[in-house]
Amino acid sequence: MAAHRKPRQRSLSGHTARTATTLALAGAATATAFDGAGHAAPDLTPAQVKAKVDKLYHEAEIATEKYNGAKEDAGETEKSVDELRDEAARRMEQLNSARGALGSAAAAQYRSGAVDPGVELALSSDPDQYLERAALAERAGHRQAADVAVVQKQLQQIEQLREEADGRLAELTARQAELKRHKKTVTTKLAEAQQLLNRLSTGERAGIFGDGTGGAFPASGPGGLEAFPDGSAAAPNSRASEAVSYAFRALGSPYVWGATGPNAFDCSGLTQAAYRSAGVSLPRTTYAQIDAGRRIPRAELLPGDLVFFYSSVSHVGIYVGNGRMIHAPNPSAPVRVAPIDEMPFAGATRVA
Repeated sequence: MAAHRKPRQRSLSGHTARTATTLALAGAATATAFDGAGHAAPDLTPAQVKAKVDKLYHEAEIATEKYNGAKEDAGETEKSVDELRDEAARRMEQLNSARGALGSAAAAQYRSGAVDPGVELALSSDPDQYLERAALAERAGHRQAADVAVVQKQLQQIEQLREEADGRLAELTARQAELKRHKKTVTTKLAEAQQLLNRLSTGERAGIFGDGTGGAFPASGPGGLEAFPDGSAAAPNSRASEAVSYAFRALGSPYVWGATGPNAFDCSGLTQAAYRSAGVSLPRTTYAQIDAGRRIPRAELLPGDLVFFYSSVSHVGIYVGNGRMIHAPNPSAPVRVAPIDEMPFAGATRVA
């Protein structure tokens, strides 16, 4: 029996060694450069964790607003597809009625032994052939020619509706793919932020993110405007007053991306819900809401005005007076009162 020998180990030398070293260094560099939580340095301070988490939350919020916009567009597109299909069905009923009338005339002519070629053509089961040869309808009597022309027009309208519906369906498919992309971005960013936060103790989290109330005003206050101790929250009208009151009632509600209430909100979902309670319809996204009313300078802010932040206009809150707002910040904190100076101010809009 032959002896079993251990396979000889090949040494790395020359080009092979250099290649292996290059790959190892490249892998190490990739791991160091990756900005995800799983590869974060183990000795990050709470302040450094907060900075990274804030950046991830901001990136997630930008993607959330894009998701909200794509979702709104997809809903409108789906609605228009349904309307086009309904209209095509109504036109088909009209077509069948017109062809039925021609069929009655054809039956009468058949019994008399004289089916008109124009009528026979109008009853063809091949619409394309019919449309190509519709000029033959002129050989029918004047009344039958008019009936055949009606059928021809209805066929053209139905075909046009179907083509438009197909185009909207393609648009809807693109919107749905966009939704998936933005959703993946949001969930990835939030997961990375959560992994970083999991490395902090409860005390460290409270120290860098606060208690969620904003400090200056009570965390709950069914009195709405009366919750301001300094009386500075005189809203300009009843709609703005109701929107501010709704925002106060929402204090403490959790942030959930894509949510519009009544129990959870994202930033633009909160402002939309607040004004919906006042009978005012706002668009879904921050970048649409900023154009939903009259732009006003920061110095003229009044309670109920919408305040926007970042150059990408990716965050919004409801101004409540005294330099403060109520907003849905991010998953690290519930709906809360906060100074408008805590983020880069981008503009303000008065919608009521």
